[in-house]
Amino acid sequence: MPYVYILRCADGSYYTGVTTDLARRLEEHQQGLNPRAYTFRRRPVRLVWAHEVATYEEALRLERQIKGWRRAKKEALIRGDFEALHQLVTEERRQRERQKRRV
Repeated sequence: MPYVYILRCADGSYYTGVTTDLARRLEEHQQGLNPRAYTFRRRPVRLVWAHEVATYEEALRLERQIKGWRRAKKEALIRGDFEALHQLVTEERRQRERQKRRV
């Protein structure tokens, strides 16, 4: 089964990815096998969140969604604070509605 995961990098940034083998993928990030990879110069990395999903397509969809989130939403997800996550989503919708009215 595939996983969507979030790493916290040494510089404080977050990296979101997809894998079918979480332990292997984390080790690859730690080893820095690809000098062009986002995490290469941001090691060490720490796994802060992972979620198993049914299909690889679902994993890719969720990864894309999380990558588009602001930092506050990612951190609410990592904490498991779904109330805060809901409030952030609600506020984003309100802001989009206000912007639509201005146009």
